[in-house]
Amino acid sequence: MPKFKLEHDRANCIGCSACAAVAPEFWTMDEGGDGKSDIKKDKGTIKRPDGWEELEIDEKNYNENKEAADACPVNVIHITNKETGDKVI
Repeated sequence: MPKFKLEHDRANCIGCSACAAVAPEFWTMDEGGDGKSDIKKDKGTIKRPDGWEELEIDEKNYNENKEAADACPVNVIHITNKETGDKVI
């Protein structure tokens, strides 16, 4: 059962690629489009109507995505603990 919700405020991404450098298994850059980052689609990413991306992750994938969130200079990557509802970042 996924324990965390990973969210990406794509509209405010500046395309610095820090997330893709830190966690390439989960993050990619939209090279042919606007140059912003995306959560990899093959992971089961949900594209929300508000422009955000969302993905449920397990504890084993928490650390690399936490590093990606910490590396983001504009804080557009958020992680929420699904069990407690607490926002980690």
